[in-house]
Amino acid sequence: MSDTPLPEVGRAGTGLPTLSDPPSVGAPTPEPPWAHAFLPMEHRDAAPHGASGEGWSRRDFIKGIIASGVTVSGLSYFGAGCTPSLPAQTVAGFERLISLNVNGQVRRVDVLPTETLAMTLRYKLGLTGTKLGCDRAECGACTVLIDDVNIYACTTLTHRVRDREVTTVEGLEGPNGELHPVQQAFVDELGPQCGFCTPGQVMSAVALLRSNPSPTREEARQAMAGNLCRCGAYNHYLNGVMRAASMREA
Repeated sequence: MSDTPLPEVGRAGTGLPTLSDPPSVGAPTPEPPWAHAFLPMEHRDAAPHGASGEGWSRRDFIKGIIASGVTVSGLSYFGAGCTPSLPAQTVAGFERLISLNVNGQVRRVDVLPTETLAMTLRYKLGLTGTKLGCDRAECGACTVLIDDVNIYACTTLTHRVRDREVTTVEGLEGPNGELHPVQQAFVDELGPQCGFCTPGQVMSAVALLRSNPSPTREEARQAMAGNLCRCGAYNHYLNGVMRAASMREA
């Protein structure tokens, strides 16, 4: 056995109880400075504060940040329905109420300065044939014609196409509801699979045949390269373009 003495429990000056000095019976137990954070809100003021003397704990601070973030997000989400509509006049020098020539019809529409043509067509004019796929000019699902030139509507600002002729897939319909020759050729060649990319494929093919009525197969392939088909029906669409070209020649 070693003769080394064991250290005493609770030396004087450490603030810890000793074995020889048990705590007094009935003495109140001191609360930690963060204990008031677990009390109901109405009792927080009467609760003891932290060592810094402030009435807010770290828990209160985090809860306040979360609550303020939810409030801001809620205002942006419900703001359109909870606040009166602003007059469609000007924002940062832009005239918001503009006229658009869409499918041969002039439409008056309230457009924000940073609003894309795809958003205006789908959510302001109800022309949902223009699809939103990637929303960054990569897939071609939003392709429309501007003065017979195919462009991506998801990266074109609506304010840039004023006084120009916009054509969507809805504008290809015949006077009696018949399909456009390109649409009919795509159907005959089994081009549409899931159909999501089909409106953009149709608009690119129409733009090609308006500028080049008799393209070669390679020219058609290059002209349709800006439209992605997740179903992989590229040859079917290409066959449809060539069929539509032959119908126009006949």
